[in-house]
Amino acid sequence: MYKEFSNIYDTLMEDVNYNTWTGYIIQLFKRHDVKPEKILDLACGTGNITVPLSKLGFNVCGVDISESMLTIAENKSRLNRCNIRFIHQDIRNLNLPGKFDAVTCACDGINYILKEDELISTFLRIYDILNQGGILIFDISSYFKLRFLLGNNTLFEEKNDICYCWENEFNIDSSIIKMRLNFFVPKGNLYHRFEEIHYQKAYKKDFIINSLKACGFFSINCYESFAFNEPKETNERIFFTAKKQ
Repeated sequence: MYKEFSNIYDTLMEDVNYNTWTGYIIQLFKRHDVKPEKILDLACGTGNITVPLSKLGFNVCGVDISESMLTIAENKSRLNRCNIRFIHQDIRNLNLPGKFDAVTCACDGINYILKEDELISTFLRIYDILNQGGILIFDISSYFKLRFLLGNNTLFEEKNDICYCWENEFNIDSSIIKMRLNFFVPKGNLYHRFEEIHYQKAYKKDFIINSLKACGFFSINCYESFAFNEPKETNERIFFTAKKQ
């Protein structure tokens, strides 16, 4: 995953307002009375959240499983004259020195953890590397979105001359969606075709809340996208916050 796709990821995601995303994270810090200095950005991808946080003056470290995504993130960091440490690591097996005041995980990073026991062990690792009073902030594509909107549908999109076909298969028993992505990228007078297969787990809100509680987190909240209301069943994205005692 995120090999050749990493080279066109930012092009396909150009409609996403990452400044809004970053601003919302800052609002969540304030809402929960956290004033972080050191932030760990998990599943940081090409640094679209990591770099803006660094530019705001935070000491940020980014972690991702994709080396190609991290290469782009590092280049972006240098262009913006940021001092960010990027680490190639699986967020399910975090092994980092030191502790952090806040941990973020944006844009479906949690959905890529496919086993419930691995999600719980990931929360435990995050709890361990947070300072006392530290906060975890993350979002997920909701069960409703993955089960009913993406489901078993096939989607097609063209953006900036890049075409891709997105074929989905949702397994009701495992709540895992298989996404087969076929890309067609202009190359001279021809198109270069490549395929990636992604898997995401559709987690229900209550399971995540109970898992966070089981790992020792308290002051657990969930919100509609970029708002402070309780999420509705039909929301496509849900944000969570949880603090370390």
